[in-house]
Amino acid sequence: MEKEKAEIRNLIGNLHTKKRSIRKLKYGGYLCFEHNIPFLIIYRNVPDDAQTIRLARTNASYLIIGKSHFYYFHKIVNLITQAMSERFGSYIIVELYSGPAQSKSFIIRGPTHKLSVSLQVLCNELQKIETPKNEDYVLEAKTIHTKDRGNPSNKQFFSIEKIKSFGGTFIGLEIPPVYRNKEGESYPLYFKRFRDQFSEALHKAVLEFIRVQTSSDLKSYMALGKRKIDDDLFKIDKMLTEIENSYQFLLLVAPVNIQYVREEFFKTSFNKVSAFHYRLLPIDPDLLKRRLYNLHIEQIDDPVLSFLFEEKREEIDLELSMLKDRDSKQFFYNSLRLYKNVSPKILKQAQSVLENIPEEKDLPPKQMDAQSFARLAEQEFSYFHHQSSDFKSKIHIRNDVNVIMVSQGELYIPSDYIFTRKEAAALIQHEVGTHILTFYNGSQQPLSQLSQGLAGYDSLQEGLAVLAEYLIGGLTGNRLRIIAGRVIAGEALLKGAHFKDIFDLLYHSYSFSKEAAFNITSRIFQGGGFLKDTVYLKGLVKLLEYIRENGNIEFLLSGKFSLEHIHLIKDLTEREILKPALIKPKYIEGESFKKRLNALKNGLPLSQMATMDSL
Repeated sequence: MEKEKAEIRNLIGNLHTKKRSIRKLKYGGYLCFEHNIPFLIIYRNVPDDAQTIRLARTNASYLIIGKSHFYYFHKIVNLITQAMSERFGSYIIVELYSGPAQSKSFIIRGPTHKLSVSLQVLCNELQKIETPKNEDYVLEAKTIHTKDRGNPSNKQFFSIEKIKSFGGTFIGLEIPPVYRNKEGESYPLYFKRFRDQFSEALHKAVLEFIRVQTSSDLKSYMALGKRKIDDDLFKIDKMLTEIENSYQFLLLVAPVNIQYVREEFFKTSFNKVSAFHYRLLPIDPDLLKRRLYNLHIEQIDDPVLSFLFEEKREEIDLELSMLKDRDSKQFFYNSLRLYKNVSPKILKQAQSVLENIPEEKDLPPKQMDAQSFARLAEQEFSYFHHQSSDFKSKIHIRNDVNVIMVSQGELYIPSDYIFTRKEAAALIQHEVGTHILTFYNGSQQPLSQLSQGLAGYDSLQEGLAVLAEYLIGGLTGNRLRIIAGRVIAGEALLKGAHFKDIFDLLYHSYSFSKEAAFNITSRIFQGGGFLKDTVYLKGLVKLLEYIRENGNIEFLLSGKFSLEHIHLIKDLTEREILKPALIKPKYIEGESFKKRLNALKNGLPLSQMATMDSL
C-alpha cells in the first residue's frame, strides 16, 4: 500500500519544480497534468467512444481512466485534488462522459448553489454550439444539483464531504453524442466544429471559476487549452515543412530570361513580348500531393493547430498545382484561389495613391550596386547575430532573378540591380528586417510552420515589410506608386487584359516610367498570371487598421502568419506553445519610430506615408 502511494505521488512530481507531468499509467490510463492550472478533466475509457476521449484531450490537464482497477485511479484523482487545492485555494475537476445515443442535451451535474455564475456561463456557451446542418433540433444544456456528480453509471470519485474537505469542486458533464450516428459512426467534419466550440465553451466557464474561486493569475480562457504538443503533431509539422522545402515556389515561378524579355520589349517599341522561360521543376507535384494527403491532420486533437495545419495543407496543394500548370490559364485560376480577388476598397486605395502622388522624375543618382547592397545586408545580419548567436543567413547575387527576394531565410539579389541610398536602406528593412527576421524568429518556435509561413501569411509579411520602409523614412512616393500600380495591374489581369494592355495602362494612363511599368507587368504575368503582388497593398491597408486599434507591432514579428491568425497565435502564446520574437529589427530602436507610429495611429492617410521625412 505505501509503495503504491509513493508511486502515485511520484506520478505528479514536485509541483514547485516541474511545469507538467505527462506519462502513461498502469491499467491503460494516461495523465497529462499541468502544475500551474487549477483544472483537470477526467474521462473513463469505454468502448466505441473515440470522439469523446478526443474532447478530453483538447485540455491542458486531463486524466484518462483505465478500464479496470478503479481505486488506483481514484487515489490519483484524490491526491491531485488535495495537493492542487492546497496550492490554489480550490481546484475544479470535470468528468466528461457520453450520454445516450438519442440525447440532444448537455447535462451538468454540480453544486448549482455554489457555482451559479460559472455553471450559467457553461450552460449559455454550450447552447451556442451549432447543430449539424439540415437538422431541426437545437442543443440544450441544463444543470442538476445531485449528490453523485460524476457519471451516474459508475463508481464516484468523491463524496460531497470528501471534496469539501479538500477544498475542491467536482462537476459531471454529460455530452450528447450528436457527432455520430446510431451505429456509432462519426460525422468527421461536424465533429471538428463541435469539438472547437465545445472546448471554447468549457474553458470560458472554467476560467470564471478559476478567477473567482482560486489564487491562480490566469487571465485568458485560451490558457486552458492543450499545452503539450504530441509527437505525432511534430511529425506532421516536420513533414509539411519537408514538402514545402523541397521546392522554392517564388524562384520556380520567376522567369529566368526576364532581362532578355525586357531588352526585346523595349527594342521593339513595346510590341514584342517574348515567351517567359522557367527553371525545370526539381519535384513531381503529384507525388508531393500524395505525401501531403497521407498526413493525418484530421487526427490532431488541438482545435487551433488542426485548423492551421488544414489551411496550410490546402495552400501547399494550390502551390503545387500552380507549379504543375506554369504558363497556363489554370495557373492563373489557382493564383486567384490562393491570393483572392481585388476588393473595391483596395482598388480605391490604389487609385487614390496614384492620383495624389505624382511620379518622381528628378531622382538622386543610383550609386549602389548589388555588392554594396550585400554589404548593407551583412551589417544587418551582424545586428541580429548580436541579439542571438545562432542567427545566420546567406546572400546570393544571381543573374537569373529579376527582383530582390528572400527564399528559405536567404537573400537573393539580381546582379544588375542598382539603388539610391534611400532605396537600399528601405529594401534592407523590407527584405532583411522583415522577411529574414521573421523567418529566423519562426525557426526558433517549436513548430517549423512559423518559419515557413502559415497559410495566407504573405499579406501581413508584405504589409509589415512596407511598413518597415515607412518607419525608417525610406518609403518614397514612387515605391507607394509601384505597390498601388500592382493592384491596378492585378485588377486589369482579372478583367482579361493582355501584357501590352497593362503596360500601356501603367505607362500612359498612370505615368509610370517604362522600366517601372515593365517590372509591374512582367511580375503580374509570370507563371501565367500571378496575383501575389496585389497582397502588398492589401496587407498594408489591413495592418494600418490593426495599428489604429493599438495593435502591437512586435507581436507580429514572432513568425510568419496572417492578421486573421492573430487570435490563434495569441491562444498558442497564452498556452506557452509559442514564444515572443527572439530578435527585433533595428528600426524599432530608432528615434523617429514612435513619432511615425503615432502618426499612423492618429489616422495618417496611406497616400501621405511617403511625405513624412520632416518628422
